[in-house]
Amino acid sequence: MKFYLLLFTFLYALGSTAQNVAKPEFRAVWVATVDNIDWPDSPTIYAHIQKAAFLKLLNMHQRNGMNAVIVQIRPAADAFYPSPFEPWSQWLTGVQGQAPFPYYDPLEFMITETHKRGMEFHAWMNPYRAVFSITNSSISSTHITRQHPEWFITYGDKKYFDPGNKDVQRYVTNVVKDVVKRYHIDAVHFDDYFYPYRIAGKEFPDDAKYRQYGNGMSKDTWRRSNTDSIIVMLGKAIKETNKKCRFGISPFGVWRNASVDSMGSNTRAGQTNYDDLYADILLWLRMGWIDYVTPQLYWEIDHKLADFNTLADWWAAHSYGKDCYIGIGYYRANSNAAWKDKTQLPKQIQKIRSLPTLKGMAFYSSKVFEKNPNGWNDTLRLNYFKDKLMR
Repeated sequence: MKFYLLLFTFLYALGSTAQNVAKPEFRAVWVATVDNIDWPDSPTIYAHIQKAAFLKLLNMHQRNGMNAVIVQIRPAADAFYPSPFEPWSQWLTGVQGQAPFPYYDPLEFMITETHKRGMEFHAWMNPYRAVFSITNSSISSTHITRQHPEWFITYGDKKYFDPGNKDVQRYVTNVVKDVVKRYHIDAVHFDDYFYPYRIAGKEFPDDAKYRQYGNGMSKDTWRRSNTDSIIVMLGKAIKETNKKCRFGISPFGVWRNASVDSMGSNTRAGQTNYDDLYADILLWLRMGWIDYVTPQLYWEIDHKLADFNTLADWWAAHSYGKDCYIGIGYYRANSNAAWKDKTQLPKQIQKIRSLPTLKGMAFYSSKVFEKNPNGWNDTLRLNYFKDKLMR
């Protein structure tokens, strides 16, 4: 009897331990497709070239110890997969609306190959950018800007969905829901482009919708409410479609400066999430509308306006129990004296690991790794990521 009691106690303890094992450290790389920043190297209709290029970058990141890729599959109301809503991306095949040859599903291929390597696949989508360049973009006859021109606002050299338009919010939600329903992705990932970054001297021209829907709110409050509402709508749609699929946001690295809000960070950023992009990230975290946050801390340690360490501390204290992964500006390598210092990256990783509420990191972006700047690929592969933690 004593033997069975001991055996039961051992098995119970083993089960409890297994349930409480923390998730491995998140180690991701952003793979940007807009303007062919990372993949494919240049547009091509040929499937075998697209596949070979993706496998090459995926294998490189696996060797370096990454356990996730964040791949941009919808850069400008277009698709890197067969979509019932939007045309094939010009950055995949060269002409918007043209499918790869021979025909295949690039998203299904990328997900399968990523999971085969024990890595997570996060589907990165830009919610509101619709035309990347008014003068140069390839726009198909089926593109949503041609189907519903009244949904869009021209600002600078780009066209954006109007965030204050409820039909727009429903449309974007349906696009996301379709991907979650049809593909075995691990997460939906949005970056920092909600309302666009300000262009000096030009106000975002959304007066018409503000007059229609403002309901007595200030314009800033109304804009934030628009962003809040689509986040709520998206989070609900994602969980209803696949409760295991996570929803993550990668915001600009400064929520607000302390000079305007006592909750803000000790920074002097020229633009911020709350005041300029109308994205109240802290509200979304507090309310549980998103599952993780990956703030883009692309500055160096001791930066005069936005110090990396100051911001890492701030986000560690403001993640509200949600997973927080720090975005690292790998692309900044050798851009100034601080980024020529070989210890810059190791120090940033050490800082992240010193804060228990930070659960990992993501690097922007993939293409830079091909140059192994400052030997940092080797630093990751042989030191910081040598344990090759799979998710």
